[in-house]
Amino acid sequence: MNSILVNHSPVMLAEINPGTLINNRYQIQKLLGQGGFGITYLAADTQRFGDYCVLKEFVPTNTQEHILLKSRELFEREAKILYQINHPQIPKFLAWLTEKERIFIVEEYIEGSTYSQQLNARLVAKKKPFSEAEVIRWLLDLLPVLDYLHQHNIIHRDISLDNVMLSRKLSKPILIDFGIVKQKVTQILAADSSNVLHSVAGSVVGKMGYSPPEQIRMGYCYPCSDLYALAVCAIVLITGKPPRLLLNQSFQWEWLSYVKVSDSLAQILEKMLADKPSERYQSAREVLNLLQLQSLSGSMDLSESHQKVQIYPDSVNQLEFSKTGYFEETKQLSRKSQDPRQKLQTKTLFPVESTTSINPDFLEYCLRELTSFIGPFASFVFEETLTQNPEMTPEELIEALVEEIPYQQRAQEFRKRIQEVIRQK
Repeated sequence: MNSILVNHSPVMLAEINPGTLINNRYQIQKLLGQGGFGITYLAADTQRFGDYCVLKEFVPTNTQEHILLKSRELFEREAKILYQINHPQIPKFLAWLTEKERIFIVEEYIEGSTYSQQLNARLVAKKKPFSEAEVIRWLLDLLPVLDYLHQHNIIHRDISLDNVMLSRKLSKPILIDFGIVKQKVTQILAADSSNVLHSVAGSVVGKMGYSPPEQIRMGYCYPCSDLYALAVCAIVLITGKPPRLLLNQSFQWEWLSYVKVSDSLAQILEKMLADKPSERYQSAREVLNLLQLQSLSGSMDLSESHQKVQIYPDSVNQLEFSKTGYFEETKQLSRKSQDPRQKLQTKTLFPVESTTSINPDFLEYCLRELTSFIGPFASFVFEETLTQNPEMTPEELIEALVEEIPYQQRAQEFRKRIQEVIRQK
């Protein structure tokens, strides 16, 4: 589902051929997608050893000189805002550039698939959508990202399953394709009084079905507008139905007729989906705290979120912990998230002779859970804990990690989650 620009037909752009070099640096590899605001390409950064990046071309539909000038000024100003975003679940904004009257932004390339693709693949393979436990975990992973953005006065404006990706490296949802630049472009066009097609109410960024009424009808956007769109994503994941099938003729949500969920989750999602912005939760932190509290109280069923993994590897297949690669990769992601300009250094995380009797899959699960509780520095805590005592048992590992979680309630939740996995062995 492409981003929409109401009451205006986008100009069709000539695609850039693979192999073309942009700004004498970015070599086009292939087309990734095309929408109402431009074209997205996969490119190789020739000045960074061919690392992949995403090149997005935004083209004002009005080619008058003063509009183009305003657009360039806009991109320079907005680029400074986007460059300040530094979160492991948001692609790094790397640069903006112009070439031959064309305007581009350069972003970090995320290897993975969108949750729209994930859902479709699951419906084909398993014939069923995401479970309640999976959707709760998905919300718990994304709400801190929205809280981070909103704390920095940034509203995404274009949340949908097409704009959330599952990263293969991080194994977490990544929020992509911000609507902030698109919104600013429409504001420039709306300010052009000579173009009556671009009234304030006529140029709207968002996705039909996902975006709330105030955004689609009037172009207004608040933090709770992002929460509305996130809730739509959640009910699509849990029902397997597109938004248009979950709305009745009066544009009221009827998703609960397709799926049975806990009353706690239903009440939270219903409030996020309220038609009036004032009737919704007003912050991502508020929803996050409520989900965490109700998860701890047992009013939500999270049992399906526990992975059935081996605690110890097969004796024949015992792996050297240093060769799993997962922890070095996570450490690099954490270090990179601290400073997008910092160059990564390769470092062996453990001596070659260092081994552990705990199954790598279980270790990976523990690290992923710990990261959800204390953030990207979990990899450093994990490394230090195992380095100090590589022969510890799974139970001893859990208790050592519990000590690293600052809040007692959260520490107990972490212990409960990991112990559930051990009981399933």
